[in-house]
Amino acid sequence: MKHVLESVESQFEMFQILNEDGKIVNKDDMPDLSDDELKELMRRMVYTRVLDQRSIALNRQGRLGFYAPTAGQEASQLGSQFALEEEDFLLPGYRDVPQLIWQGLPLYQAFLFSRGHFHGNQMPEGVHAVSPQIIIGAQYVQTAGVALGIKKRGKKAVAVTYTGDGGTSQGDFYEGINFAGAYKAPALFFVQNNYFAISVPVEKQTNAKTLAQKAVAAGIEGVQVDGMDVLAVYAVTKAARERAINGEGPMLIETLTYRYGPHTMAGDDPTRYRTDDLDNEWEKKDPLVRFRKFLEEKDLWSEEDENKVIEEAKDEIKKAIKQADEYPKQKVTDFIGNMFEELPSHLQEQMEEYKEKESK
Repeated sequence: MKHVLESVESQFEMFQILNEDGKIVNKDDMPDLSDDELKELMRRMVYTRVLDQRSIALNRQGRLGFYAPTAGQEASQLGSQFALEEEDFLLPGYRDVPQLIWQGLPLYQAFLFSRGHFHGNQMPEGVHAVSPQIIIGAQYVQTAGVALGIKKRGKKAVAVTYTGDGGTSQGDFYEGINFAGAYKAPALFFVQNNYFAISVPVEKQTNAKTLAQKAVAAGIEGVQVDGMDVLAVYAVTKAARERAINGEGPMLIETLTYRYGPHTMAGDDPTRYRTDDLDNEWEKKDPLVRFRKFLEEKDLWSEEDENKVIEEAKDEIKKAIKQADEYPKQKVTDFIGNMFEELPSHLQEQMEEYKEKESK
C-alpha cells in the first residue's frame, strides 16, 4: 500500500512555464496569447495589486468592512479568470473579489460588498456569478450543483470556484468534487494553496504530499501548477475548460501561491506563524516581477506602462469609493423585503413597523 501511495504522489509534479527569472522553461505548453493579450494580463495584475494596497488602506481608515488581502495571488486569480468565457459561472470565495471584478462586477459594488451592503451582492445583468462565499468550502458544493445545471441545459460553459488549502479540510470540499465527478459535471475546482490557511501550516492540515492528489479519490483529474506563474495558470485553466465542456468531467487544480499580507484585516498577524526568511523567499517569486521580466524581454512592457496603470487604478478606485459612499444606506426594511417574494404575516407586521420608524 505504501508503494501505491508513493506511486500516486509522484504523478503530481508542479506545472510551470515561466521560472522566477521570467524565462520560459516549458516552450511546448506556452499558451497562444497575442502581444495585446499578454499586456492586458499584466495590466490587470498591476491594477489588482494597487486595488489591494488601497483596499487595505481604506479598511484601516474604517471606510471598508471585511477584507481579505490578495497580494501574491494575482497570477493564480487572474490567470485563471482570464481563461474563462462570458458564459462561464463564477462562484468565488471571500478572497476572490478580483476575479468577480474582472468578470464584470462594478468596483463600487465590490466596496459595498465589503461593507455588508445588500447591493454589493446583486450581480448586474449578464454577470454570471454569485457573491463571495464566507463559509469555508461551501462554494464547492454549490459549484457542483451549478455545473450539473449547466450540463443538463446543454450549455458549453463551466462553473468555476476557488478555496484555499484550509478549505480542503472541510467536508464540503469532498462532497463537491465527488458529486461533480459522479455526474461528469463541467466544473473547475481551484485550491489556492498559500500554505497557511488562516494560520495552520498545510503539513498540519493533511498528510497528503499534494492537495491535487485528493482528486484521485473522487475519480477526477487533478493537477498542481505554479500559482506564481500567470502563464502556467492560464494554460492549465484553458485546457481544463476545454476538457470540461467536451464532456470529460471536472478537474481539481492546485495553485502553489502565497499571500503576502494577513489572512484578513480582522486582526490576523502573520508574523506569529511565518518567518521573515520564508516571506523573503516568496517575494523572489512575486508573480508581477516574474511576468514583468518576461514582458520587458519581449519589449512589451515598460516603467511608463506600469505607472500609467497605477495612476489609472488609483483614479478609478477613488471614483468607486465615492460612488459607494453616495449610494443609499441600507435600511431594516431592505433586509426584510429581500427575504421573501411574499412576506409571511409576522414579517409583514415588522415591515410596517419599521416603515413607520424610518419615515420619521
